[in-house]
Amino acid sequence: MIERLAIFGATGDLTGRYLLPGLAALRAAGQLGDGFRLTGAGREDWDGDEFRRWATAQLDRHAEEFPVSARQAVVSSSDYLQADVTDPAAVAAVVAGDEPVAAYLALPPAVFPAAVTALHEAHLPPGSRIVLEKPFGEDLDSAIELNRLLADLVPEQAVFRVDHFLAMTTVQNVLGTRLANRMLEPVWNATHIAEIDIVWEESLALEGRASYYDGTGALKDMLQNHLLQLLCLVAMEPPISLGERDLRDRKLDVLRSVRPLTDADIVRRTRRARYTSGRIGDRDVPAYTGETGVDTARRTETFAEVELELDNWRWPGTVFRLRTGKALRRDRKEVAVHFRHVPHLPLGHSGETVPNVLRFGLDPENLTLDLTGIGAHAHTFVPLTLTARIDPPGLPAYGRLLRDVLDGNAALSIRGDEAEEAWRVLSPVLSAWSKDVVPLEEYPAGSVGPGPRQREGPG
Repeated sequence: MIERLAIFGATGDLTGRYLLPGLAALRAAGQLGDGFRLTGAGREDWDGDEFRRWATAQLDRHAEEFPVSARQAVVSSSDYLQADVTDPAAVAAVVAGDEPVAAYLALPPAVFPAAVTALHEAHLPPGSRIVLEKPFGEDLDSAIELNRLLADLVPEQAVFRVDHFLAMTTVQNVLGTRLANRMLEPVWNATHIAEIDIVWEESLALEGRASYYDGTGALKDMLQNHLLQLLCLVAMEPPISLGERDLRDRKLDVLRSVRPLTDADIVRRTRRARYTSGRIGDRDVPAYTGETGVDTARRTETFAEVELELDNWRWPGTVFRLRTGKALRRDRKEVAVHFRHVPHLPLGHSGETVPNVLRFGLDPENLTLDLTGIGAHAHTFVPLTLTARIDPPGLPAYGRLLRDVLDGNAALSIRGDEAEEAWRVLSPVLSAWSKDVVPLEEYPAGSVGPGPRQREGPG
């Protein structure tokens, strides 16, 4: 287990909101020893005491569920160096030492190439690891180049292209529910499943993130990485094991089987939109274009939807609908598996019948099944919903992610070829949208999204 973690971009929201609480969770669970050391690096002209005061405040705010002793242990193990991540000498000072270090790049994707180059010139200690947050690159070409830079720095097994979605309990339950239940796996195919919705809709608006979000947009921020990863787990063939190679190979198979989208497909099967002013709950929300830091010329979308099909034996004709949006009426974060209607119902029945829908709730975490049952009167059908409670995870998603990084378990990180294949899937969409082949629609903040549109879907 590596006992040194260096976070570049250590004074940002990711560190304060997620990485420091993740470390506190590990410490509280007894999975972070007294020998652990954290070095924060950032642009702020701070010393170690100032960073520790800031870290204490962040942990008090975002990790209050963990014991004070665990939070204090994380703070006392930390130090800080002001560093320009593009300066090899400054980076070398952060990672200096004989023991291996996990270098966590909590940085904007545009900075990754320069930071990786600086790490190369800084001469990382043998056995070190590199951690990169999503999205990996800004397009296919930049992902390929970044992979080349990383290959010159450390072995592929030492590169962690992390996606905290893969560490969420319910996300892992998608795979577990499929593979560990005899009644599900035989019907987990196009013969029985008509479509699968993979949805991450938020009532949260921009909330001061224009500096990042306006240059990225919904398609790159959520759909290209997070939701495609969920697609892989939902659609993959059963792996021989849950080890690094087997799991990643099967995920790559899914991405390679995605049917390429033509311009005609993109017009019919994708949507993009952004929110106008509106009201969400008890708060007024300004239009996206009125948010501070937004460049209206970019025409950045806050809502994205893409329908995909897979060309393989298991899924011919099943529609996979990936959708994400901000400033919507309610939060909806789930994988919804829509089974086909039964082929025949007995004559003389009455009442409402519904197709079975298995829903994996991602946030909050739950599992529900919509089905049809018998009502109070014979021959009368009524809709029923079964709900399963999922016990809270022992570690938060970032706690599990950090544990895997420090332990060297790369099974839930994204391999280089998989990262490139994900960009290949959506590159035609990005290109078409940049040419306004698909109109940029609008929807009021607090609504359910852009209005209905006649959609010609596959059979």
